[in-house]
Amino acid sequence: MAATTAGLAACSGQTARFSGGSGSGSSNGDDGDSKTLSMAVVAGWDECIASTNLWKVLLEQRGYSVTLQDLDVASTFTGVANGQIDLYMDAWLPGTHADYWDRFEDDLETVGTWTNGTLVLAVPEYTDISSIADLRSRRSNFGGRVVGIEAGAGEMKVMRESIMPKYGLDDFTLVEGSTAAMLAELQSSIRRQQDIVVTLWTPHWAFGKFPIKTLDDPDGNWGDPDQLTTIATRGFSEANPEVAGWLKNYRIEDDALAGLMSRIQEAGSGQEAETARKWALDNQKITDAWFA
Repeated sequence: MAATTAGLAACSGQTARFSGGSGSGSSNGDDGDSKTLSMAVVAGWDECIASTNLWKVLLEQRGYSVTLQDLDVASTFTGVANGQIDLYMDAWLPGTHADYWDRFEDDLETVGTWTNGTLVLAVPEYTDISSIADLRSRRSNFGGRVVGIEAGAGEMKVMRESIMPKYGLDDFTLVEGSTAAMLAELQSSIRRQQDIVVTLWTPHWAFGKFPIKTLDDPDGNWGDPDQLTTIATRGFSEANPEVAGWLKNYRIEDDALAGLMSRIQEAGSGQEAETARKWALDNQKITDAWFA
C-alpha cells in the first residue's frame, strides 16, 4: 500500500486522485463563511454510501461544501491519515479494519460510532445448512467456492486467515472480485435455485431484497461485532467542534439504515445524494436528534 501525495490505487485499479482535505478543519475564507470538507466513499459498502451521502446533504444544508471521493479502503485510510481527506464514516473497528488502524492510528482520531456491524456468510433460504461448519461436507453443492468481494476488504482477510482454516475449508476457493459482482451472482443463483455461499455483512439491504439467511459461527471465529466508526485526520475535532459534535450524536437504527440503503439501491447510480435528501425530509425526526 504505497502512499503518495498525488494518488493511490483505487477500487477500479486506476489511480485515485485526491482533491485534498481541508487540513484537519474547515477551510474558511476571509469572510469566515466558506466551509469545506472532504469525505471518502468506498464502493460496494452500501452503509458507507448511504451514511456518507446523507451527511453530505445534512452538512450542506447547514452551510458546508462537501466533496466525496471514491476510493478503496487502503487509499481511504492513507488519505485521511495524510490530511488529504477529512472524514471516513465507515471504519469497522476494532476488528475488520484493525490492520489499517494500527498502521495509521497516530495520524487519525475517532469522531463517533453510529451502529454495529457484523461479518457473515450467507446462503439462500432453501439451502439445507445452518452453520459454517456444515460447508466442509457440502463442498460439491457449492462448486467448492465461496463468492467474496474486493480482495483488499477486511472481511476477505478474516476469511483467509480465520474462517477458512479454522472451519477446514482449505479446499474451497475464495473468489475475489467486487461486491457488485458477488450480489449479481447471488441473485442469478437464487433465480436458478442453485446453492451459493457469499461473504456479506449486516446491516445490508440484501437481507431485505433476497431470500437469504446467515450461517451460524459456532466457534466465534468472526470475532465480536465491530462498531461502525467515523474517523478523521488527527486534530479534526479540535478544528471543527461544530461538525464533530454533530457526528458524535449520530446514531441510526438498523431498520432506518436499511430503508435508506434500499432506497439508494433502487434509485440507481448517480442518485445517491438526491435519494438521501428525500429520505432526510421524510425522516426529519430522526435527523433532528443529531443536531440537538
